Amino acid sequence: MPNYLDVGKIVNTHGIKGEVRVQSLTDHPEERYAEGSELVIELDSGNYQPVTVKSHRVHKSFDLLTFEEFTSINEVEKFKDKMLQVDEALLPELDEGEYYISQLIGADVYNESEQFIGTLKEIMLLPANDVWAVKRANKEDLLLPHIDSVILDVDIDKQKITVHVLEGLDEDAD
Repeated sequence: MPNYLDVGKIVNTHGIKGEVRVQSLTDHPEERYAEGSELVIELDSGNYQPVTVKSHRVHKSFDLLTFEEFTSINEVEKFKDKMLQVDEALLPELDEGEYYISQLIGADVYNESEQFIGTLKEIMLLPANDVWAVKRANKEDLLLPHIDSVILDVDIDKQKITVHVLEGLDEDAD
């Protein structure tokens, strides 16, 4: 069974010719959504619809895609709020120190004193820098900017992230 990784969320349709609006979760949309790219749409747990990218363009802050298999709004409406995914085997090898978002989500987050903070819940891809949301027990999520002085170490094999929480970032600090 292939291992699929999220590359975007289909948030809506666009027009009447089967185009979908995607909130991208990939750092390389021009590669991931290239004409002919093979992706899947996760319909529900373990149930996938294979699709082939026919066209890709950017509109405002969204990626707009059409698929060879679907040509009308009626055919793609069922994909609203579904995840667009790629087979992990089709991804290129990453350089040292690079990782896919899906490899990080769920990792344990510790401060430099080895105190457990929480688990990485989400990575928000923002223009200035990415923001990592850490889910904590009985507290608001901790939002950390992805900058070298905050994200100190990422160990994919151990699923462990070490961070330095800058003063003022944690309003719930003891």
